[in-house]
Amino acid sequence: MEKTTVKLIDQPKLPHEFRIFECRTYRDTADAIKTMVVRGAPAIGATACYGMAQAALAGEDLKKAEKVLSSTRPTAHDLFDGIRYFKEKSDGDPVKTADDYANASAERCHMIGIHGAKLIKEGMRILTHCNAGAIACVDWGTALAPLRVAKESGRRFFVWVDETRPRFQGAGLTAWEMVQEDIPHAVIADNAAGYFMRKGEVDLVIVGADRITANGDVANKIGTYEKAVLAKENKIPFYVAAPSSTIDKSLKSGEDIPIEERSEEEVLYVWGLGEDGEIGKVRITPEGSPARNPAFDVTPAKYIKGILTEAGLASPHRL
Repeated sequence: MEKTTVKLIDQPKLPHEFRIFECRTYRDTADAIKTMVVRGAPAIGATACYGMAQAALAGEDLKKAEKVLSSTRPTAHDLFDGIRYFKEKSDGDPVKTADDYANASAERCHMIGIHGAKLIKEGMRILTHCNAGAIACVDWGTALAPLRVAKESGRRFFVWVDETRPRFQGAGLTAWEMVQEDIPHAVIADNAAGYFMRKGEVDLVIVGADRITANGDVANKIGTYEKAVLAKENKIPFYVAAPSSTIDKSLKSGEDIPIEERSEEEVLYVWGLGEDGEIGKVRITPEGSPARNPAFDVTPAKYIKGILTEAGLASPHRL
């Protein structure tokens, strides 16, 4: 944050263009969260905390700011955690409060990486879904943090990157992070994961989370549930990585998690880099075809071998 401006990596522009998006008011920041300029639960939480700081610095009604920010992405628990933190901890220096939250979030993710790296053995083939890397957090990532720490220690491994329809966070963002980190990987269609699992070419699955309930059920990007079921059927360990800020013990089970449904245009169209070098939108469905677009699904705890938090690896039933 610079003065009263929140600066974010403009994620929809990746991987074709790296651009910084500037939010000058808390409403700009709320819009950036809603339109997924910034995405990933920990990143959303930190951004919301900075949004509250913007409102405080501008002398805005903080209750109104909270309402606007809270309405942006209802599934991600970190959103509400960031707002809660600001309300409880702000003591006259809004920027410091938000900085403290962001720094603590980064450290939580670093610890996830340290604990999770122990799961990654030499030569492993790891499947991930969506993007739970550094750009989905303040730093390090959740699901990708163990990969970073393992690579730093000299271990070699390979990553299967699910494309993650309809917004292609895997193909566009996780693959981009793999390139930056020089980690061997291949992007695969979402419905190819089972093929590689059945062939014995996946040793471990690790994903992030947007909300984890008291019984260990996990909401994550749509398509996670089917990966967990396939992993269980093929006897592949399935892990979830998330900071404690993602755990919502006020909800008994995944049935209680509000699932965001986004615009049908995300399914009906795709964005990409054309042969002319321009980024554009292309319709891939017939005119007149409607779509449904749930952004998340819920994976029951019975499919999850363990949940990685900054405190270490735990059974989903013992958070």
